[in-house]
Amino acid sequence: MRPLLPKQLLPSLPNSENFMSDQPQATADPGMDPNSLYREEMFTDRRIGSIHVMIPVLPTGEDDPNRSKIFLGETQMRTAAGALPINFEIEAANIGEAAEKFAAAAQEGAEKTIKQIEEMQREQANKIVIPGENNMGGGMPGGGKLHLP
Repeated sequence: MRPLLPKQLLPSLPNSENFMSDQPQATADPGMDPNSLYREEMFTDRRIGSIHVMIPVLPTGEDDPNRSKIFLGETQMRTAAGALPINFEIEAANIGEAAEKFAAAAQEGAEKTIKQIEEMQREQANKIVIPGENNMGGGMPGGGKLHLP
C-alpha cells in the first residue's frame, strides 16, 4: 500500500469535501426533513482515524429499516501547512467491514483530495489578474488612468 502522504503540497490547502457536501444544497427554508434524519455513532482506534456510522431513523427516533447505514471515514494527512482533514465514504455492510476497508478508502479519499487541490491550483494559476479588481490592491483607481489635480 502506498503512503497517504504526498511529497509536496502548497501551503494554502482547503478542507476536503465531506458527507454533507454531497447532499442537496440548503434552500431558503432552514427546516429539517423529518423523513431524512440520521443518528450518528462514532468508532475509533485512537490511532489512525475514525468511522462515523450514519444510522437512518424514522421521525419517531426508531431505526429506519428501509434505508441503509452510511459509513464515513475520517483521517488526516500531514502537510507543510499542517494537518489536512480527509473525509470519505466507505462502502460496507457493517462496522467490521468498514474497519477492514478503511485503509483503501482513506487512500482513495486522499488521492481525490490531492487531485482537487491540484485542480484548484491550476485554476488559480490560469486566472488573469486585473489590477484593482476583487480588492486585490495594486493598480490605480479609475481603470489605471492618471488623474492630475
